[in-house]
Amino acid sequence: MKTFFKVDELAITDASFFLIAGPCVIEDEGLTREIAVEVKKITAELGIPYIFKASFDKANRSSIGSARGPGIEMGLPILARIKEKLGVPVLSDIHEPWQAEKVAGVLSIIQIPAFLSRQTDLLLAAARTGLPLNIKKSQMMSPADIRLAVDKVAEAGNRRVMLTERGTFFGYNNLVVDFRSIPLMRASGCPVVMDATHSVQRPSADGGVSGGDPQFIPLMAAAGITAGAAGVFLEVHPRPEQALSDGKNSLPLGELRTLLIRLQKLYTVA
Repeated sequence: MKTFFKVDELAITDASFFLIAGPCVIEDEGLTREIAVEVKKITAELGIPYIFKASFDKANRSSIGSARGPGIEMGLPILARIKEKLGVPVLSDIHEPWQAEKVAGVLSIIQIPAFLSRQTDLLLAAARTGLPLNIKKSQMMSPADIRLAVDKVAEAGNRRVMLTERGTFFGYNNLVVDFRSIPLMRASGCPVVMDATHSVQRPSADGGVSGGDPQFIPLMAAAGITAGAAGVFLEVHPRPEQALSDGKNSLPLGELRTLLIRLQKLYTVA
């Protein structure tokens, strides 16, 4: 068994794929906790390592009227309580270098959004916290080029990095996943995560907000595992049609267990 690194007390190994899952954005504490509790219950029963994900601020929304979340001052305490009360690692993204130090006392993993994965100062600030990083590959970046981001954070002394594939721009308002990217990104020595929900997104294609093709989420997750992904990233919501952000490319929470069982079977033979 190979161990990549630890996230809090959770070891990221190749014995099982791990799951990063939660709502796109923190909507309110009750719903956020509801999702975390249910996903933890399912993953604990199936023996799948679990990292909770939710954004306190979605600063890269297409429209000025799109929901951004409660912000760092209100959002971080919600993530801290989920981490403490449920005993799960928590992940959220930052958009500006000054936020790195602010979140370091709460988060288990800092995520670098895909649009910002070339921003050197942001990468260095996140790396210097010493926390593990999840760097999402830019929609405009080749799989080989993500190694340059890994080199940047290594220069700051941080080698606890996972890389996420979330699709590449294919013309306007569309994404495509080249599954060759997963072994190419694995060549960096980092565990690779398949983002099965953002990869079905149709950016800005639904009247100024993102649309999506959620029926393909299970396909993307399964193909990612088959191609060698060590982890799967899913945005889940009990009522995607009511979600404040990315509802049209979120997996209904009620469908999660069935998908994870399928992925477990694939992982054992991939």
